[in-house]
Amino acid sequence: MATVMAPGETSDFIGVRFQKLGKLYHFKVGANKGLVAGDHVIVETKRGKQLGQVIAFIDPQEVHRHKGLRAVQRKATPRDLVMKQVWESKELDALITCREEASKAGIKDAKFVKAEYSFDGSWLTIAYTTENKKLDLRQVQSSLGRIFRTRVEMQLVGPRDVAKMMGGYGACGIPRCCSTFLTEFSPISIRMAKEQGISLSPQEITGMCGRLRCCLVYEYEQYVEAKKQLPKVGKTVGTPHGEGRVVDVRPLRDSVMVVVDETVHEVFRHEFEPLEELEALKKKAEAGCSKHENGGCDCGAKRPGASSGEAEDKPE
Repeated sequence: MATVMAPGETSDFIGVRFQKLGKLYHFKVGANKGLVAGDHVIVETKRGKQLGQVIAFIDPQEVHRHKGLRAVQRKATPRDLVMKQVWESKELDALITCREEASKAGIKDAKFVKAEYSFDGSWLTIAYTTENKKLDLRQVQSSLGRIFRTRVEMQLVGPRDVAKMMGGYGACGIPRCCSTFLTEFSPISIRMAKEQGISLSPQEITGMCGRLRCCLVYEYEQYVEAKKQLPKVGKTVGTPHGEGRVVDVRPLRDSVMVVVDETVHEVFRHEFEPLEELEALKKKAEAGCSKHENGGCDCGAKRPGASSGEAEDKPE
């Protein structure tokens, strides 16, 4: 991801977004000097002319390696914005018609979730999802082209994109993250749930899209870093209550639960001593250096097998 420049700073490259929570695309400013964040612009894309909004200026050092960046054609006019609203009002009818045409064609294993017009109506995109990788929608695409007299594209989207388009509420009771503020999906693994001590039950870690919940990544790094400073379950530690065994780790509280004389205590990081680690370091210090037998070591430790009063001579 390219570096976004600080507010007030400008460059010859801008990041343009075509949807509220869509991906950021890079374009050259070209002859359109004076653009500011928030302006609407007309740009040429693989789907024809599109109307997007300038989100930020991009650091030139981050985008110079991307060849073939297109320049902004012009700043959008009030008429362009009105046209976009007019065509947006026709998208629901287009989606309904698409579903009807698919039903006539006998297509049952595809779900059509969204219809989107370009700002001037010259391009219609139908987003759909299916598990049938060999599904042929050319008949539906051709029918829609004849009905709406415009170019039609059938776009296959994944389960997460469907959830983002549909909106709704998550298991937490608030609107889904993907339809509220997430602009890109991060890679998520089952290990993230394990590190945070979350139940691996599908109901606990699966989102409405049927994939691992996006929120599993939010606190993952904090858990990993915090756990590095805390002993693992089963380790023996010294506490103000006496020597005990760790039975639970609480990374976000920076503490561990320790059993001392059959009583469980919460002990914070600055209160305990890792006895096993200290004992291991003590034994290592007393063992001496194994390199003394072959020479070439100047650490000053005793030679293995030497008497307690005999020290190794350091080489000159």
